[in-house]
Order: sequence, then structure tokens, then C-alpha cells
Amino acid sequence: MPISRGFRGRRRDDAPSDRVPPGQYVADDFPVLSAGPTPRNPLDEWDLTVTGEVDGLKRWTWDEFCALPTESVTVDIHCVTKWSKLDSQWEGVSVDTLLDGVDTSAEYAVAFCDGGYTTNLPLEDLTGGKAWIAFAYDGEPLDPEHGGPARLLVPHLYFWKSAKWVRGLRLTPTDEPGFWEQNGYHIYGDPWKEQRYWGD
Repeated sequence: MPISRGFRGRRRDDAPSDRVPPGQYVADDFPVLSAGPTPRNPLDEWDLTVTGEVDGLKRWTWDEFCALPTESVTVDIHCVTKWSKLDSQWEGVSVDTLLDGVDTSAEYAVAFCDGGYTTNLPLEDLTGGKAWIAFAYDGEPLDPEHGGPARLLVPHLYFWKSAKWVRGLRLTPTDEPGFWEQNGYHIYGDPWKEQRYWGD
């Protein structure tokens, strides 16, 4: 796994215990971890879809997506490799907005991305103001290395669930493991329970 932008953290006992899960340390910068090359597709070829167990395909071009109501959120994020970043600032479209009016009996979703990456989540972890499709970080357009033009943001789970380069959500009746979940990572990924790997 390529890693860049060196990890500079401070000791766990210097961090607020109510914000930093067990086994994590606070990073001052934003480490970049990817399982492959960074996709770079023109925005005029980008779209976002909601598919699967739905009453009809929903699709947005980049311009249509950017015209949706947006939210600015400040959240703590926690990587499975044990760094946490506090007070990270994002702008994006709530998944609630994308699913507004979608009729589904699905209980799960698979996020799919450029580069073939997937990750699975219970639908209840994407709704109720818990998740966004983020397109800006710290007041600037999201860098491709951090998942731009848009990534999923699910800050209450380990950060691999916040899939980079997201292109859609496929709603499913059952929990279907994604890329890392098929390769040893926990099916759910709660940082407060240290659900990093199978058996945790």
C-alpha cells in the first residue's frame, strides 16, 4: 500500500480521550493511503448513481451533483492504520439528499468507485445525517490523492469506509463485503470497538 506525507502524530495521552478511539494517535497532517493508482477522470465524464434495490436508477452529472444542497461539516476521522485527524472540515451533499424519494427495501449499500474499489455499509449508517458525498476539504476542492473529485464521508466508522473516488451506491438486501472486507478487514469497522480486522 503506497503511503506518502509522513505520519506526524502526538502521543495518545496528549489527545482528548473522548474524541480519540482506543489505539489511535492524532496526526497533524492528512496521510495519503491508497491501494492503487489515483484515478483522474474529466469532470464532464463523471457521474454519480444510486442503483440496485431501488424503484428506478438515480443519476447526477457533476454539474447536477454540484447544484444539490450542500452541507459544511467538521468531524473527526479515524484511519484503521491508527491515525486520527481531529476537526477535519468538509463540504458535501448529504446521502439523505441523494436518497430522498428513493423507494427501497434494502438494508445495506455497496459504495463503488473509480479504480474498482468497493466497500459495504448498513444503510442506517449512511442516513440520518451520518454520511456525505464530499467534494471539498478545508475550503478547497478535494485533491485527487484524497479521493477527489468526490469521496464518501462516513466519519463514525474507520476511514476505509469513506471510499475515495466514489461513483455511486448500490442498495442491497444483504451485507456484501467490499474490497478490504474481503481481504481481512472487519465487516463493519467501528473505531471505538477497534473493529479493524476479522475477529475483532
